[in-house]
This record gives sequence, structure tokens and C-alpha cells, in this order.
Amino acid sequence: MITLAFDSTAKVASVALTDGERALGVSSVDAGLTQSEILLPMAEHLLKVNRLSFADVEMYACCVGPGSFTGVRIGVATVKGLAFGKDAPCIGVSTLEALAENLRGFKGTVHAVMDARRGQVYHAAFSCDGKTLKRLCADEAIAIDELLDGIDGKVPNYLVGDGTDAVRKRAAERKIEFENTPALLVSENAYSCAVVANRSYENGVRTTDRELAPVYLRLPQAERKKKKKAAQNS
Repeated sequence: MITLAFDSTAKVASVALTDGERALGVSSVDAGLTQSEILLPMAEHLLKVNRLSFADVEMYACCVGPGSFTGVRIGVATVKGLAFGKDAPCIGVSTLEALAENLRGFKGTVHAVMDARRGQVYHAAFSCDGKTLKRLCADEAIAIDELLDGIDGKVPNYLVGDGTDAVRKRAAERKIEFENTPALLVSENAYSCAVVANRSYENGVRTTDRELAPVYLRLPQAERKKKKKAAQNS
């Protein structure tokens, strides 16, 4: 199945074109540009070099969060626009699960972490036997110290995601060690999004462009301020 996948939930903008789990092309850019500027040109390029068009895409996928509120919305809106009226399945993928997929070939516990600011990260943990991933907890927004309190030092622990540096820094202060993660595998990768989406499709998940929606673990800052102001005025 020809799948076009997007991940715009963090600084890195990534697009992948796959046929099942076979990567036909992957493009990732971390140049400070807004995802709305580069996602479509990246997708068009991948299709062109494979002598395909949007009409050949059989399934769309995107990471739906957690992550940057603006980035999450851009990715979801892009897929909704491309899939509108085409009756193609649109599979939403947890950004944290897609990040963990980067390390599927490792053995130990994979901690997918994304910077949530204010000393917190978005986090999900997965056990990995070198072939498959097993989720150990639901996606969560958690204080870094609370995450570190739960680390099992009896197994190798890996970090992946843009929260890696913040967690590793605090872990060093607390004398908690993590295994080294290859630099190329730390960032978001739309190929992993496509792999997870194809797996979900094989397991019977069917989502339309109408049903595709962002997943936030906490309210955007503007909404938090609005609620706080309303509470103060009540």
C-alpha cells in the first residue's frame, strides 16, 4: 500500500513515502522553517522522483501528538486537505510511539520524550526485544524528576525524542545512566510514522479524513490563559 506520512510535531519536519514497510523515500528538515512552508514541497518531491502523484497515494498518515500545538495542527490539516474527497484511509499515530519505532532494533526499555517545557516532558515507555515494541504506559505529560524516579536500572534504558538532552542532563545530576542513542535516530522520522500506521491498518484501524484529529495531553497556552483569566474573574 502506497502511504504518504507526515510528522510535524516538533522542530524537525519529516515526510515519508512507503510501500508497506519499504521506504520509497524519506525527507527530513531541521532548518528553522515552519512546517507549513515545506511539508507539501517535500511530499511533491518524493512523489515526483518515484514517478507517482497524489492520485497514487492509497493511505495517508501523520503524527497527531503530543508535541508542538502548532506543528500538530499543521500536520493534521495537511493530511485532511490532501485526503479530502478521496476516500483514502487517514491513520493518526502517537508521536511518542513513532519515536519509539526508531529504536525497534534495540533491546531494553525505550523512553520516548518530547520537550513539554516547565521541567516536563511528554513521555511513553516501551519494552523492546530487538524485534517488537510493547507499550508500558500511556502517553503522559510528566515532570522529568518523576520520570527518573521510575527508571529501572536493571535493564538498558534508551532515550529518543527532542526531550532527550533535558532528561539526560537531569539524569546525570542524579547519577542515573542511559544508553547512547545514535544521533540519527533521536529525532522524529515520518518513516516510523508510516510503519506504525501500516501496522494499525493491518490490525483493522480505519480512520477517515473527517475523523482525524489532534491529540493534546494538555491545553494549548492560549486556552490555559483564557481559563485562568475566567477563573480569576468568576
